[in-house]
Amino acid sequence: MNTPAQAPAQFRAAVVREPRGAFAIESARLDDVRDDEVLVRVVASGLCHTDVAVRNGVMPTPLPAVLGHEGSGVVEAVGSAVRYVQPGDHVVLSYLSCGTCKECEAGRPSSCISIRPLCFGGCRPDGSHAIESHDGSTLHDRFFGQSSFADYAVANERNVIKVDTDLPLQLLGPLGCGFMTGAGAMWNELPVVPGSIVAVFGTGAVGLSAIMAARIAGATTIIAIDRVQERLALSAELGATHGVDSSGGDTAEKIRAIAPTGVNVAFDTSGRPEIIRAAFDVLAQRGVLGLVAPAGDVAFNVPELIGGCKTVKGIALGGGSARTLVPLMLDYYRKGQYPFDRLVQYYPLSGINDAVRDSGEGRVIKPVLLMDEQVPRETS
Repeated sequence: MNTPAQAPAQFRAAVVREPRGAFAIESARLDDVRDDEVLVRVVASGLCHTDVAVRNGVMPTPLPAVLGHEGSGVVEAVGSAVRYVQPGDHVVLSYLSCGTCKECEAGRPSSCISIRPLCFGGCRPDGSHAIESHDGSTLHDRFFGQSSFADYAVANERNVIKVDTDLPLQLLGPLGCGFMTGAGAMWNELPVVPGSIVAVFGTGAVGLSAIMAARIAGATTIIAIDRVQERLALSAELGATHGVDSSGGDTAEKIRAIAPTGVNVAFDTSGRPEIIRAAFDVLAQRGVLGLVAPAGDVAFNVPELIGGCKTVKGIALGGGSARTLVPLMLDYYRKGQYPFDRLVQYYPLSGINDAVRDSGEGRVIKPVLLMDEQVPRETS
């Protein structure tokens, strides 16, 4: 295996080797960068519930694997066919799409027909790998086309987004998935317009991002639903006009007390069937329910669906294109209207298992792993 001159012969990667196993920091080696690929020195990577779901064996990426799909960093080398970026550019990494299907050609790569094998297959389309273990054994990689839980990532030209060099790279990774999922749902996929009544179920990273985006879109009533009082308080600071504690009593009844004729948009981030059903029940006539978290089977009353002219819609990665969404989020961030930095807690890469634990226990909204291990003192 040839190693690009711009990277060390070996570098660190957080590897998970068995379902529900701990991440271990191991040495890895790089393959050559191919013509359409980009070598990125990773500065930081967000930790997403999808990473944990794969670790737990709930989603179908083969192990052992290097996960991570919210990376940000600096371009170190590019393949001969790459024109969009060059060495030295700062980038956010996002999901990989094929670039040639009908959805991709229409500017909707989040709906790419090949997104599952490209993002969860654990290898390049030809079965090869961009990285391998230090002893030459297989590490499944290319997770979302990046595998950013490592000092270096090999991405494709299609799934890097160039950003201004004055922005803090350590902060930007979650824009490529979690934050984009919430904001894009409000801006691209759901009918949020000035005057809309919106209910957001779950105030984690995706839900709080959706609340900020709904406020920007002009929604006048934004209802945050959660069991954690601290999260509800934060949602009020970020744009929610009402908070509903879902830990006791009838959640739908509480929402109806705020919006007697129902909500125009309900957005579920919980993935819990009983919460999704409550979200459906509070829809107004012609209301739309957006779903972003896997939940298994959920039963809806079809006469109610038809009579209410309601829509239940699955949304992947915020819809549309990451290259449109990321700059838009950053524009609102610069204006002070989308303060996603308030959701971030930093961890060193070596503390990845602490980040997984704290996220699972609800102690942190969006963990971000720093490759240089230098966690800012105020967030340590």
